Amino acid sequence: MASKPYKRHKRGASARFVQLTEYMQSSEAWATMKPGPRALYVEVKRRFNGTNNGKLYLSHRDAAKALNVSRNTVAAYFRELEERGFLQMTVAHHLTVSGIGQASQYALEEETCFGKPATKRFMRWRETQNPR
Repeated sequence: MASKPYKRHKRGASARFVQLTEYMQSSEAWATMKPGPRALYVEVKRRFNGTNNGKLYLSHRDAAKALNVSRNTVAAYFRELEERGFLQMTVAHHLTVSGIGQASQYALEEETCFGKPATKRFMRWRETQNPR
């Protein structure tokens, strides 16, 4: 009797997932962040395939559609993720020679980027307290 190949015709065997590490979730930057920027971070990380860090692109319009909010709201979410050290913009948005717009490209701070080790700036972020 011939043996069957391992896990042949299994559903979900090639399913992708987004990994949110425990140390990142326990950081002060993540714990004090509102749900909107957290959802945007998950959307950006969905586009990471293990080798394309630094070339992750998500336009404000596409992000607004995915999160069901306005473009102005998404701009504030991107800004907050950059300030807290979760994302770094590698290439700013621009028009090409033919006049077609290109979205900004981002790098995840928790992953290696272009052969450089991860900076994990979000681990050093501290919330400033306003004295009364």
